[in-house]
This record gives sequence, structure tokens and C-alpha cells, in this order.
Amino acid sequence: MHPFPRLAPASFIPPPRRRPAPRRKIEYVQAGVLLIGTPETVAQMEAQLAALAAPPTVVGFLTPAGLPARAGALRSPRLGTIDDLPAVASRFRPRLALVSFPTTMRAATVRTTELLRLAGITERAVTPIGDLLAPTGINSILAARVDEPAPRAGGSAMLATPPAIDLAKLIGREPYSIDRDAVGGALAGKRILITGAGGSIGSELARLCAGGAGFAPAQIILMERGENALFEIDRQIARRFPSVPRRAVLHDVADAAGTRRIVGELRPHAIFHAAAHKHVPLMEDHPAHALTNNLFGTKAIADAAAEFEAERFVLISTDKAVNPTSVMGATKRLAEMYISWLAARPDSRTQMSMVRFGNVLGSACSVLTIWSSQLAEGGPLTVTDPRMTRYFMTIHEAAMLVLQSAALPGEAAPSARRAGVYVLDMGEPVLILDLARRFAAAHGLVARAPGDAPAGVGSGGVGGGGGAAIEIAFSGARPGEKIHEELAYADELLRPTSHPGVRAWTGLGVDPLSDDRAAAMIAELDDLRHSTDHDAVVSAIRRYVPEMRPAPAVETCRPARSVVR
Repeated sequence: MHPFPRLAPASFIPPPRRRPAPRRKIEYVQAGVLLIGTPETVAQMEAQLAALAAPPTVVGFLTPAGLPARAGALRSPRLGTIDDLPAVASRFRPRLALVSFPTTMRAATVRTTELLRLAGITERAVTPIGDLLAPTGINSILAARVDEPAPRAGGSAMLATPPAIDLAKLIGREPYSIDRDAVGGALAGKRILITGAGGSIGSELARLCAGGAGFAPAQIILMERGENALFEIDRQIARRFPSVPRRAVLHDVADAAGTRRIVGELRPHAIFHAAAHKHVPLMEDHPAHALTNNLFGTKAIADAAAEFEAERFVLISTDKAVNPTSVMGATKRLAEMYISWLAARPDSRTQMSMVRFGNVLGSACSVLTIWSSQLAEGGPLTVTDPRMTRYFMTIHEAAMLVLQSAALPGEAAPSARRAGVYVLDMGEPVLILDLARRFAAAHGLVARAPGDAPAGVGSGGVGGGGGAAIEIAFSGARPGEKIHEELAYADELLRPTSHPGVRAWTGLGVDPLSDDRAAAMIAELDDLRHSTDHDAVVSAIRRYVPEMRPAPAVETCRPARSVVR
């Protein structure tokens, strides 16, 4: 007998399988093209467009006020200045603008981006030929190709890929440059160790130290616990800077004995400690992991730096360490406190410093990475809260300024026995809702958030204008997340340094750790970091970071109004 009853052959007819509804695919289109730039860059764009087999229709060009027009030398009609863009948009209705300014004209670039966003015109950035080592063809700037035959008047050509985004322009920021002579004087000819070398900041530091910043180190030591990440950054350094000696070290920095052995063997002159857990919601659920990596990883590498008398040690910190509301921020604060205590030891010969900054754009799992995935799926773009702000800079600028801070050893600390504390000039905080609108506009879309006026009804704020729409959804703050971040405590008085992008102060509050307090903190937390008792671990962290408070409850609220200046 069969263990299961037999079914008659036709006794069951499965229902037709439903196919999931296809997600709306975002299309990138162009019609008439507007050129914006200096007379020289407009001429370059015209020459590149003329070389195309089927050049798009150019309606004209705009230049900044005060520049000579040179209209007679250009093929396209001059339609006015950048400030005339709203009227030009209304009259000619271009769907695409090619924008090309020298890197020194950041203000004009930012102003142009704002006006194009308000007008609902898609922007493509074209790098001036003088700023390129190897000029790229403008057909690739036009999203890989312009389909043939050429579009008729009022027609459109499909763009093959979404545009690349200028991250500095997206946040309206003019990046700082560094004093290469000063940085080279501090790091050239040195053995440089970077922990977390496969991460976003660590890998950029590695590329810059290996040669991207213009100085030659004696050796680059890449310490990383992730096998694939280490393989990739080692491969990049080998390919781009083959003459630079390097060492790839697969190692978890929190392994104190192993870290001591490695530092003792390789004897780095400078150590940049970038290894850390950074994701706020994950660390709320795993406080013991946050303690192990953020505090005890820092302790292991800093202790080794001090024991073997490295010349300088730089801790990469975060604005989330200031009045923390999260486990991640509090454990980074503990790391700052430990470095401050260690630097004050009578036998300390290593110049110790820490650098605080906010969010970096373009890092792994950053908001732009998430939005890119959401856009590819047809939306919506998720924003935590309509009031939420963050400080932003690009990975490249942040890493450059970290190197700059390493060349300012005496400007934050009054003596070698005091940790220098630096904060990068992050500019003004950015409203995340505005950033989402700019991100959408950079892809030729109009972002629509809950509470926005219906399309075509008085859309005067950021993201107004025509074009395909993509929705914004508010997801709500997660545990540990602040609505607004801070870069310094109230008793940390910032003062300028010799570099405008880096500010400094001389201590971490009015009550630094005593030797007894530091010993008690390390002993208790070292025991608890192996515990599975979540609440006990968090309670202990709060005892040593008493300013840690839960993030305030977020009430449902209307979107903040955007102000365009």
C-alpha cells in the first residue's frame, strides 16, 4: 500500500501562475541641448558635438555674467547668462544641459546645478579638456551614445545609461585641496600602516599614500580582516603604483597579540586607524561586537604604536561620537577617550591624534548606493525623516584632509603628551530630503514626497519642474539614529589651524580619564565584550559615556520647507 493516496490524473489543475507586475523602468531622454560654461569650454563642447555622426540639436549657450561672450567665434547663439536660465528654459524647453566649467569655478557650477534642478532640466557634466589627462568623448557624456538617426525636432533619443554624478556638486560643496609639501614632509619615505584598508576611507587613504597624493612612501602596509576587500585594494595598489613597496596583512586588528607582533615586525612610522564598525542599527543589536572592534581594536593598534614608538597615530572618528545616542557612536567615543588617556602617559613618544568628520558620499552602503538601487527598481527613494540633516563630504576629500591633519601635529595638542583632536570643516548640514531631490534631478527625474503639491501646481522648491516623477517615502528613524548630528561638544572650542579645511581643539572635555578610571573601564568592558547579555553591555557603555542618551522619539511631521539661496 502506498503511504500517500493516489490522485486521479486530472483531479488537480494548478491555477495559472501570476507574473509579478513589472517595475516601471526609468528612461533617460534628451531633446534640444543647452550648453553652459565659459566661452572656451562651450567651444570645446561644440567641437566635440560637431564630430558626432548625428549631433543633437543645440538651442544655444549660456555663460557666467562678466565673461566676454565671444559669440562670433561660436557656432551656437548666446542666449544670455546663467541667471537667464529660467527664461531660456521657459522659451526653448531644453531637456538636457551640457555643463562644463573649470574646477576653479565651483560657485558657478553649484549655481547652475540649482537653476537646472528648479527648471527640471537634466544636467550632464563635461570635464574641460584642460582638466583631463586623457579627454573622454562627449558621446560618452551623452550616456554612452546618441542613437541614430538624429532625433527630429520635438523627438527624443534614448540614453543608454544613467549619468555619472559629481558628488561634490550634489552636496553643493567646494572641496578643499591639501598642502602637498606639508603632507609629503610628514609622510614621504615613511612606512605607513592603514587598518581597515579595504573599507571606503581606508582604501582611499591607501591609494593616496601609495602615490595619489604626490609623495613616495617607503612602504604601504594594508591591514584588513576581510579577504576579498584586502585582495582588491592590494590589486589596485599593485596595478596603479607598481614601484611602491607594499605588504598585505590579513588580520583582525582586535587580535591584540597578533597586532602587537605585526607592528613590532614591520615598525610603521605612521598608522592610520580606519577599521571600525559603522552601521548604527546593526550595532544597536550587537553592542559586544561594537565594543570589540571600535574600542578594543583601537586599543590594540594604539598600544602597539606606543610600545614600538611609531612617529604618529591617527584615529578616524565620527560626529556620532559627540553626545552619542547610539552604541556605535558611544563606542567610538570610548575609543577617543582611550587615545586621549594613552597620549597623556609620561612615557608616550608617539604623536597621537584623532580626526572627526561626518558622512562620506559614495561609501559602501551609503545613502547614494541605496538610492541607486531603489532608482533602478523604479523607486521609491527612502528618506528617514523629512527633517533629518547630515554633514557630508566626498570620500576623496575626507581622506585628503585626514592626511593633512597628520601634517599638523603641534596645532591641536600643546605638547607631545596630549592627543590632538581635529575636526574637518564639513560646511553646513544638508537636508536629506533635499539631497534625495537633487539625486533624482541628476537622473532627469522629479522627486515627489508626501505633502508635495501635485505636479504642475506651484512647485517652486527644490526638485520642481517637469520630467518623469519618482516617489519619496519616509521610513522613520531607526534605533540610535539622530535627526541632527554634532561635530563637537559644548566645551570643545574649535579654533583654526594653518589649513582652512581642518579645525582643532586641545582636549576631550574638562574631565579626562584618570589612570584608575581608564584601568577600570578597560577591565570591565573587556569582560563584557564576550557577553551575550545585551542590556548589561549597553548599561556598562553608558556608565563610561554618561552623556549617551536614547535618540529622541520621532513624531510624524510634515516635510521641512526647502530654502534655495
